[in-house]
Amino acid sequence: MTQSNRQKGSFTHQQTRCAATLHKPQNVNASAYPTILIAHGWGATQLTLITNYIAAFNDAGFGVVTFDYPGWGDSEGLPRNVISPWRREKVVESALAYTKSLPEVDETNIILWGSSFGGGHVVKIAAEHPELRGAIAQVPMLDGLLAVKSVPLARKLRFGFDILLDLLNPFGTRYVPIISEAGGYSSMDRDGAWRVEEWTRANLTQLHDNRVAARSLATMAFYRPFKYLQSIQIPTLVIGATRDTVAPFDEDKVKRMSSETIEIRTIDANHFDPYLEPWFAGNIKLQLDFVNRVIAR
Repeated sequence: MTQSNRQKGSFTHQQTRCAATLHKPQNVNASAYPTILIAHGWGATQLTLITNYIAAFNDAGFGVVTFDYPGWGDSEGLPRNVISPWRREKVVESALAYTKSLPEVDETNIILWGSSFGGGHVVKIAAEHPELRGAIAQVPMLDGLLAVKSVPLARKLRFGFDILLDLLNPFGTRYVPIISEAGGYSSMDRDGAWRVEEWTRANLTQLHDNRVAARSLATMAFYRPFKYLQSIQIPTLVIGATRDTVAPFDEDKVKRMSSETIEIRTIDANHFDPYLEPWFAGNIKLQLDFVNRVIAR
């Protein structure tokens, strides 16, 4: 992936400017090309952990659109670093409309891609947009309640204290770290979460704003997009990690609740492994095989 094939832009969501980028495939003669819209995860911004995905999709002839949610990364919006999954779903809708509006994009050949928390958003939106060519949900957060149950009691009590202080403070936002090393206090310290920070320092010029508003944690248990799996009518690839403790993947349950258009694959990995080698190579092969099957060329 090079700087030369990036076209920066923006779209407006509820009067807030959201930063977006079109990553153009090279050596493609068509005036408009199939495109993958990426909805990233919990505390990520446009490029976090996905530069290799962008490069792989570009090399295969696909455009890729990335964006920052309001209050995150290069987007406007206050307070900063607050997460509401239901509001984020609406932002993805705005990002989809923006993607369709780009003259370089073949709007009849768009695939929605999401990972982790963004994977949950993809499930909901895929169920509501039959015009999409397909969807990919990688290590998706399908059941927030299941994720909350896996958090140790002492950690949940501390989360509750910070959530309460954040909600009761009219003068500012109380933050907790997004990730930490194992045993540290953060929203994610399991499955080698700290590798995200290490990857960012090694691969991106922009430092990671490692904080999330404590009130965001209060939404997790109520976010359960697995309920929409049965309603999906477009080709959809769901990739779960068998050792995931951040977004636990119950393969049997997902199979029972999925429509016939959903293909379920698993990787022997934890939540953050599929972004990294040696797991990435097999993971991206699954995805490239899928997108090449469903895209009309």
